[in-house]
Amino acid sequence: MSVTATTTIPVGESPTRRAIKRFLRHRLAVFGAVIVLAFILVAIFAPLIAPYDPLQTSWSRIRKPPSWDFWMGTDENGRDVLSRVIWGARASMMAGVVSVMGALIAGVPLGLLAGLAGGWVDAVISRIADAMLSVPFLILAIALAAFLGPALENAMLAIAITASPVFVRLSRGMALEAKSTDWIEAARALGNPAWRTAFVHVLPNIVPPLLVQATLAIAEAIIAEAALSFLGLGQQPPNPSWGSMLNSSQRFLTQAPWLSIFPGVTIMVVVLSFNLMGDGLRDALDPRAEKT
Repeated sequence: MSVTATTTIPVGESPTRRAIKRFLRHRLAVFGAVIVLAFILVAIFAPLIAPYDPLQTSWSRIRKPPSWDFWMGTDENGRDVLSRVIWGARASMMAGVVSVMGALIAGVPLGLLAGLAGGWVDAVISRIADAMLSVPFLILAIALAAFLGPALENAMLAIAITASPVFVRLSRGMALEAKSTDWIEAARALGNPAWRTAFVHVLPNIVPPLLVQATLAIAEAIIAEAALSFLGLGQQPPNPSWGSMLNSSQRFLTQAPWLSIFPGVTIMVVVLSFNLMGDGLRDALDPRAEKT
């Protein structure tokens, strides 16, 4: 008689599950993620949430202070500030997300190309990225938006172009690091073309740092959109935008301070929430973090 012994090999936790657990332990990051999710839902369901038409004017309720009827008061044209803040979330969130997606689509392939190709290709792409990074982010975005013309779409394009060099440098550095590894050499030895090596073997391994940088870039893009709208280069009146609301409220800082307080506080809360969530993602996705 023979007895066969079976040994059970314990299966460790997946990296994704460990990252989620580390993120959930980061209370400030979870708080930021909840606030971000809330604003995303507000932007999506703005027509259902807003108590009034954000464009409806009324000469009988000009600059009314906050009350039960108008929780955030009314502006210089009698429009409900709360409704305009809610609808402004749609413009700001769309500008942040769409701009960063455009920067990712433009910057990551160029960074991978520079890192994996090397030579004069790397030199040209890197010098262009360095030249753009040498100009302050907001100054370059204002210059591009002024060149393209005042419109929300042009503002998003200007922000995307301005934010793309950061992703070029990040993806290039990660590609250079991966280029010298054995698994990239093995992929090349098997006859994989350069595009397959970049997008199948390198790109999946640099998604975590790109995700963290994208989250932080959205916060910067929201500030840039508000600044451009404040200067008249973004969302055009009477369409609501947090930046344009701040612009119109500067004439009434003493008579109606609520006109600037509520959109200003909203911008601060959203940007702070994105930064908190980005810090939590950075800690959770760090491969050097302690395994639990």
